[in-house]
Amino acid sequence: MSSHPRIEAWLHRVWSHRGPTACLLYPLSLIYGAISASKRKSTKPQHLPVPVVVVGNIYVGGTGKTPVTIALVRELRARGWTPGVISRGFGRQADEVKIVSPESDAREVGDEPLLIARDSMAPVAVGRARYQAGLALLHAHPGVNIILSDDGLQHTALARDVELAVIGAGGLGNGWAAPAMPLLPAGPLREPVSRLDKVDALILNTTTDVEVESRTPRFAVSSCFGACRRLSNGDIRDIDEISHDLKASQGKALAAAGIASPGRFFAMVRAHDIDCAELELGDHYDFAKNPFAGRKESIILITAKDAVKCARIPEIKNDDRIWVIGLEVVLDAYLVDIVDQKAAAAAQRMGRHPETRNDKIE
Repeated sequence: MSSHPRIEAWLHRVWSHRGPTACLLYPLSLIYGAISASKRKSTKPQHLPVPVVVVGNIYVGGTGKTPVTIALVRELRARGWTPGVISRGFGRQADEVKIVSPESDAREVGDEPLLIARDSMAPVAVGRARYQAGLALLHAHPGVNIILSDDGLQHTALARDVELAVIGAGGLGNGWAAPAMPLLPAGPLREPVSRLDKVDALILNTTTDVEVESRTPRFAVSSCFGACRRLSNGDIRDIDEISHDLKASQGKALAAAGIASPGRFFAMVRAHDIDCAELELGDHYDFAKNPFAGRKESIILITAKDAVKCARIPEIKNDDRIWVIGLEVVLDAYLVDIVDQKAAAAAQRMGRHPETRNDKIE
């Protein structure tokens, strides 16, 4: 998606209903679909020597894949796996493969891969070529025995053993009846809705009702705020403590978000009885300009995804008003069972020993 919030807003208005612009663009959607289908047929997938789980979507823009990926890393680790993560690294300044560490610069590796590295403490590698990123990750971290691909459902050059499709609040289309829901640019879909019949599970990461016509098993995820961390000095507080102090001091709060679906973040803040002003920054906002300069609020609440970029900007990092809100995602145990069992079966086909979950790559 564009990093310009006005362009994003216009596109989503076009995609939200069956309007004249979408109808005019529909022939281009047919061309896009034909080219994509041809590319899929002509691409020979490359296999990594460990099971690969893709966490992706068919909807352009954010659906909450990264928090789901972080949660899945933790769940698989609890079951004995040693996960690593690969990603394209949206918004980074280069395409070559790079190993990510918690100390990396978001400009070089992307904000979401850096967030994954910091929150999950899993090895992470980025690169446009996901297969090469996977090889580099395994070379740097030979103990990794399963790889999660954050996004990449359409990256058919990488073979995969498990596919998970995340569906967010945007749903699937713009009011056209399936199977005629248009692809880009007339609609928000990268692939036809029928693609969902071929994945292993659907993950509904939304608090709103979303209609999905698919035979694939579906699982809802729940999410809540975790601990809040002051950006300047690392102090930890509970979100309800911040809410109480705001009332006691009659202070004002600002909630700011550079994510794809800021409305959900704002709603979650308000659910903790915080009456806040809202600032939509646009997905992957780079903070080249300080959006908090001149703001009068006594508390500023931001997302963890934005924090990995704010932390490198002294003017923002040293602003004592800024608190980073962690997000905790809880996955259905049966969903984790599906991933665990399919990954174990894949490991067995590769001649590895899934019951120990700790083989190293030689």
